[in-house]
Amino acid sequence: MEYATPIVGDRMRAEDVVQEAYMRFAPRPDDVRVEQPAAYLYRIVRNLAYDLRRRLSADKRRDEAHLVLSETLPPAVSPEEEALQRDELRRAEAALAELPDNVRRAFEMNRIGGYTLQETADHLGVPLSTAARWAQTALMHVARRLQRPSSTQTPNR
Repeated sequence: MEYATPIVGDRMRAEDVVQEAYMRFAPRPDDVRVEQPAAYLYRIVRNLAYDLRRRLSADKRRDEAHLVLSETLPPAVSPEEEALQRDELRRAEAALAELPDNVRRAFEMNRIGGYTLQETADHLGVPLSTAARWAQTALMHVARRLQRPSSTQTPNR
């Protein structure tokens, strides 16, 4: 058991490995005689311990992946919430349409397209500071347009 414990990292699992190894090692009437039984038993224990460690590692990776995937699934949206989101999207689109073309494009490239500010600036042919200012201006404009008037906000309870 002292041989298997460091491999699997747990004494109880090492006991299970040793028991399974013995069951595989135990002589049967039709078995061929093993010339070095101790070495053969150690090999069985080692192979079973590594198999268990690989299986536990694969199980852990699968469980972690399942957890990540389940956390990233979007929650079900009620029809009312979907209607509110569509209304906000229409208002954001309208707010972007109010902006000068270069300011809107800087915002869309950086915030929606995932381009860096440097890539945006290079594409638009302007200095980095100008592209950053345009993207920030557009963001502030859209944020102001999306703010609901205080009379339509629901009070926090």
